[in-house]
Amino acid sequence: MKLLQYLRPKIDRLLDQRIVRDTLWLLVGKGMRLVLQAAYFVIIARTLGVANYGAFVGTTALAAIVSPFVGVGIDTLLLKNVAKDRHLFREYWGNALWMVVVTGIVLMGGLALVRPLVLPSISPLLILLVAVSDLIFGTVTNIAIRAFQAVDRLNVSAQINIFVMFTKVVAAFALMYFFAKPTLLEWTSLYLASSIVAALLAAVLVHRLLGAPKLALERILPELKEGFYFSISNSAYTIYNDIDKTMLARLSTLAATGIYAAAYRLIDVAFIPVISIAGAAYADFFRKGKDGVAATVAFAKPLVVTTSAYSIVAGIGLLLFAPMVPSILGSDYTNVVEALRWLAPIPLLRGLQHFGGDILTGTGFQGVRSGLEVIISIFNIGINLWLIPLYSWQGAAWSSLASDGLLMLMLWSTVAFQYHQQNSKLSN
Repeated sequence: MKLLQYLRPKIDRLLDQRIVRDTLWLLVGKGMRLVLQAAYFVIIARTLGVANYGAFVGTTALAAIVSPFVGVGIDTLLLKNVAKDRHLFREYWGNALWMVVVTGIVLMGGLALVRPLVLPSISPLLILLVAVSDLIFGTVTNIAIRAFQAVDRLNVSAQINIFVMFTKVVAAFALMYFFAKPTLLEWTSLYLASSIVAALLAAVLVHRLLGAPKLALERILPELKEGFYFSISNSAYTIYNDIDKTMLARLSTLAATGIYAAAYRLIDVAFIPVISIAGAAYADFFRKGKDGVAATVAFAKPLVVTTSAYSIVAGIGLLLFAPMVPSILGSDYTNVVEALRWLAPIPLLRGLQHFGGDILTGTGFQGVRSGLEVIISIFNIGINLWLIPLYSWQGAAWSSLASDGLLMLMLWSTVAFQYHQQNSKLSN
């Protein structure tokens, strides 16, 4: 009883901290999403089979590489500016929807042109369905999530995230129960339908709770350069995170792509708590960034310590959990055990990357961050071109470890350099 009386005020004070509340909301949302994602992943992996699953993931990975250029960084510009001035919301929301339509159509045309070179074995219709789903409707949903994040309503962001995954699970169950011999084209049609439903709900919530869209096109051109930096950064991140899956589908086999993608999906699941903390803190990096690198580093330190400790435990858990995977997904996925063991350090490397990069973004060095991520993307593509034809998915795993480790070192070296530069100026 005394222990409870002692802990109660401490817990109350802790929960009064906004970043803790926001992190808890994101964790609750992502925790429920995790349950739904697990069901979705198992159903789709087993129903489609390893080769079709590999083809689907290879296609979505290609769309993911170009999706950050939909809107040209308008989602991050919305978050950054609305976090500082709530009255700007309607204009940024209206501009975001307009930019999604215009740039989305252009990028879909670009995907159609590169498909014969990158994924010649995948049908054009499948590429189109995935592109419409992820480039248009998926981006609208993501911007809605950013909108609530900007005004510190992460409870709604969490609810949207849950609903997005719920629609995917419903689509997966529909594929399993209503199609005797489901094809990849039938699945992508259901996948698109689920994205449309999620985007419509997200847009309605934004309209009702935050305000109707209002066009202010004069804002777009002056911010285009900064938005492009955000797009480059997000695309570069996606390249060294997902390009290996597309390259596996092109340079190796669809079965190898399915094995590697299944292992990576489990890595992504383990990374959810880190993403939750990073998402809750992201707007604060822009606020703290006004006071310089030292203040932002001080803000980031406890987050880095907490997420690193978790990531180490999660990595050990992945090593121990790996042998159970084939019994869940089926015997076709036996090689996922080895792939998962190779990729177990990824959550730690990615967590350190996130916070090092967010320090640079918050303090006005987004261009530097983008440049480093582009360098790593080029490095990742080059080493994959060498390793994948020789070692298939093992080569992709080695490339991923090398790229993530190198980027982590480069980002934090840059943070250290800027930190000492600022201290030198202050001391003078």
